[in-house]
Amino acid sequence: MSIRIASLQRYPVKGLSPETLETATLVRGGYFPGDRLFAIENGPAGFDPENPQHQPKVKFLMLMRNESLARLKTRYLDRITTLFIEEGGREVARGDLSTREGRLAIEAFFRRFMPKELRGPPKVLNAPDGFRFTDSRRGYVSLINLASVRALESVVGAPIEPLRFRGNIHVDGLEPWAEFGLVGHVLTTVSGVRLKVTKRIERCAATNVDPLTGIRDLQIPKSLMQAYGHFDCGIYAEVVGGGAIGVGDILEAEQATLAL
Repeated sequence: MSIRIASLQRYPVKGLSPETLETATLVRGGYFPGDRLFAIENGPAGFDPENPQHQPKVKFLMLMRNESLARLKTRYLDRITTLFIEEGGREVARGDLSTREGRLAIEAFFRRFMPKELRGPPKVLNAPDGFRFTDSRRGYVSLINLASVRALESVVGAPIEPLRFRGNIHVDGLEPWAEFGLVGHVLTTVSGVRLKVTKRIERCAATNVDPLTGIRDLQIPKSLMQAYGHFDCGIYAEVVGGGAIGVGDILEAEQATLAL
């Protein structure tokens, strides 16, 4: 079984727009590089950077409840630790997230942008080393089978942008829903990357929002349940062997999962 990497994405700020990559370097035991480094607290959430604990996503700004976020296009430049926000093709905010002033500038923008959706002052949170603001406690790397998305299109009767599922790695080469059979197996590349597939990803109402328009136009979880009897689309994996991956690379499923 050959699985081709069709695209790579990271989401530097939880709930905000993706950034496409041509390559990424994965580290054993680590998260997808540059992914969910930041989150925007929607009122006090009790997050303690000195003792970081996984928090429910409802404590942050996120598409499931705040579809207006999809109207924003964001990019984060690691070199200068700065987040840029555009709306309608025009820059509306920027801030160096390593500084108090930069974080305040981003927080001030969200107070202006969505005042009625805030439960309290928005606050930019930075993930400490070894922690990320993922939906799942062990959501290190997420993979989306594009064939499954195409199959779901026939169910809902409309095109589905795969970015709705906010995955890190989009893959081709599998039959629809065959990714679920990979749970417990290890995927490898010729560069030595090894990804142990840990579980299926259950979907929430965030996938109902068109990531390009911000319009809540589909019923993805409902459609999944009605057609297939589950809410799942995509799989999570742990990095058990590090290395570089790139668009066009092939992932092979090992014949048997080795003891790790």
